[in-house]
Amino acid sequence: MVNTNRMAEIGLLIGEPARAAMLGALMDGRALTASELAGVAGITPQTASGHLSRLSEANLLAVERQGRHRYHRLASLEVAELIESVMRIAAVTLPAPVHPPVTGPRDAQMRLARTCYDHLAGGLGVAVTDALVAHGVIAFDDGAGIVAADGLARLSDLGIAVDAPPKRTTRPLCRPCLDWSERRPHLAGRLGAAVCRHFLDRHWVTRVAGSRALSITPKGHQALRDRFGIAGIG
Repeated sequence: MVNTNRMAEIGLLIGEPARAAMLGALMDGRALTASELAGVAGITPQTASGHLSRLSEANLLAVERQGRHRYHRLASLEVAELIESVMRIAAVTLPAPVHPPVTGPRDAQMRLARTCYDHLAGGLGVAVTDALVAHGVIAFDDGAGIVAADGLARLSDLGIAVDAPPKRTTRPLCRPCLDWSERRPHLAGRLGAAVCRHFLDRHWVTRVAGSRALSITPKGHQALRDRFGIAGIG
């Protein structure tokens, strides 16, 4: 049975201009901080925190903690569909924010490709992860990583071998890690480390001296196109 009070509550929550602006900014799938969303909505971070708390309590937003930061994203596909439907019915496109949020490092090379501990991050890491998800090799579900039944065999065909786990290890085979610059998940865990190691061993990427940044080689661009269907990165 439909709860009319709940319907009214949701309508009031998404109908407030600042909250509508923040929800619209999250429609691209990224996760943003309260300060970044405050800039989008043109309000103070303190005011934004109050709005975000209400949206989270109503299960419209999910909050993810990583280090000392709290990132906000739409709670589910159903919430995204709700916001998209409201935008369509209104027959307008939300105006571009005056100050779009800039996330992650300022250095362009770091944003493009870098290591995050021992796995790929930045635009490259997210693109490779998206390709593996699109091809059904891995999947992410509620913060957990899932490898398809034939996933390791398919990766082996690419030359990517995952080492047997050390005794008493607690490190998962596959898990999502929220990317600092892209604010979308890249692949971590033992599988993420194996992919990164393979890219380095095959000289598809090289390390930039004195930095975590990686440079994609011509050989790497070819491999990205041929093996992962990724073109136009970098």
